Amino acid sequence: MSTEISLLGAAEIREIANKLELRPAKSLGQNFVIDGNSCQKIVRVAGVTAEDLVLEIGPGLGSLSLAIIQAGAKLIAVEIDNRLSAELASTLTTHNCPNESFEIINKDALSVDELKNLPTKLVANLPYNVSVPVLLHILAKFPSINSGVVMVQTEVAERLAAKSGSKIYGIPSAKAAWWADLSLGGTISRSVFWPMPNVDSSLVKFQRHKPLGSESERIHTFTIIDQAFSQRRKMLRSVLADLCGGNSQAETILNSIGIDPTLRGEALNVADFLEISKALTKN
Repeated sequence: MSTEISLLGAAEIREIANKLELRPAKSLGQNFVIDGNSCQKIVRVAGVTAEDLVLEIGPGLGSLSLAIIQAGAKLIAVEIDNRLSAELASTLTTHNCPNESFEIINKDALSVDELKNLPTKLVANLPYNVSVPVLLHILAKFPSINSGVVMVQTEVAERLAAKSGSKIYGIPSAKAAWWADLSLGGTISRSVFWPMPNVDSSLVKFQRHKPLGSESERIHTFTIIDQAFSQRRKMLRSVLADLCGGNSQAETILNSIGIDPTLRGEALNVADFLEISKALTKN
């Protein structure tokens, strides 16, 4: 299969865009990859094999979609733009992708809660403006996805992969760590996009692990994470005072589970936030 499926080049991408009278929308984060080698790199970093059913968010004109199917995998592509969704099937077919190798869903990814077939990997070029909400949504809703790679703005990638103690560690990194271990997987030059964005892009790899607790525990823990990072410069005893009934109560609870009340949120990992959640629930 891999020798039969050809990838999109810059000229063909512009032809398709002209045919659709497409003007890439900044509001949808539409920056299309025009370099086949970059698409193959993303697929390699993701470790896609013929055994995988890959979920792709925002396939756009189909550059990455073709590389995924070229690797032998089957594809579920979720595209919010009606024109792109309708054109994608034609593009995949004309590039020799068998009909049974792909399914296209014309929806907002944040509204997709279930699928007929369960994907095993996520591989996506995520729009910069919704990258974190989409990734967290997919991790929450599709436990069948055991690993994947997302391409996002480099600044976002670094935040997602950051560990506790880092100045860029925050809500995205703490929440994503509930479901998965995340790490940086390399950079992608802005020159491979059309139109060329004003920001650099990087790959974030993730490997799913068992969730740290129940769904109710997750919801409460995420509330505490939001609270802890709402005022980054304040100590934990201060930012948690509202949830605990005052500074002294917050200090007592934190001391009881071995967490220094004078620390700031960036010093704690997601397991620490879960312990705070459990302690608050008891009190």
